[in-house]
Amino acid sequence: MTPGSKADKKAAVDAAAWMFNVVTSVGIIIVNKALMATYGFTFATTLTGLHFATTTLMTAVLRWLGYIQPSHLPFPDLLKFVLFANFSIVGMNVSLMWNSVGFYQIAKLSMIPVSCLLEVVLDKIRYSRDTKLSIAVVLLGVAVCTVTDVSVNTRGFIAAFVGVWSTALQQYYVHFLQRKYSLSSFNLLGHTAPVQAATLLVIGPFLDYWLTNKRVDGFDYNLASSVFIVLSCTIAVGTNLSQFICIGRFTAVSFQVLGHMKTILVLILGFIFFGKEGLNLQVVLGMVIAVIGMVWYGNASSKPGGKEKRSLSMSSIRQQKHGNLSDSSEVDDKV
Repeated sequence: MTPGSKADKKAAVDAAAWMFNVVTSVGIIIVNKALMATYGFTFATTLTGLHFATTTLMTAVLRWLGYIQPSHLPFPDLLKFVLFANFSIVGMNVSLMWNSVGFYQIAKLSMIPVSCLLEVVLDKIRYSRDTKLSIAVVLLGVAVCTVTDVSVNTRGFIAAFVGVWSTALQQYYVHFLQRKYSLSSFNLLGHTAPVQAATLLVIGPFLDYWLTNKRVDGFDYNLASSVFIVLSCTIAVGTNLSQFICIGRFTAVSFQVLGHMKTILVLILGFIFFGKEGLNLQVVLGMVIAVIGMVWYGNASSKPGGKEKRSLSMSSIRQQKHGNLSDSSEVDDKV
């Protein structure tokens, strides 16, 4: 296969992975919004536990059919991942409860600089000026769209801090574990989903009762609400899998930046399906700015030097200097 055809194939697979993630993520947000707003199922942590239980069932079936090969993930790494992932879910849910919507959105936006910091410190990644500026434009655009009232309190700030850092660490760890142990997305889900399902289904009902003052076992599970719960769990399988595929193929930062495309799509679909309340010039302007930033980021990060490992660039510079010295010594010899 020629280099050009390999590049074309990779680009096609990358685009398919992003589309899979965008469709499933936007779909589950719309379904969950209908489930919570229309039917009053406000037990977000328990619902996430059901999502991972469904994902566990899917990976078990695929392993039984032979589509998932046996793999190994050391227990300490598994435990760290599950801790990061569960603190992410709990932290962001509590942050939404204790903070204003505006500060909650700012906290979500701060995941990108936190993810950048993790890559700079842990992976020695270096970003070009254009890449940094494009990320800033994306953050500005989404902030214009979503941030309205901004108020902060001590406990809300702590919850947001825990949620943001644990989310960034969990997404970084997805990429790290797949590279370190040569795990596919299915393999990693097969290891992590059962533990996450078990822990979230245990703590979820208590946390949801604390947040909503309602018991999950007291909910009216009629046919319509049950169908939406099953639909949410089914879509969540694709959402969990596509997240692991995308972060495995790219990085946590790229996943966060292009992931804000989902924020824009959710806003648009929300206006289409739930009315145009809130649609104004500020929101439209924010959408345009964010999309420009996303296109700029994709272009800037794909250029040579847009995003690269510091050690690699330094070694190449040393090799280049060594080559120049060799060339000059050969010239001196000939002279």
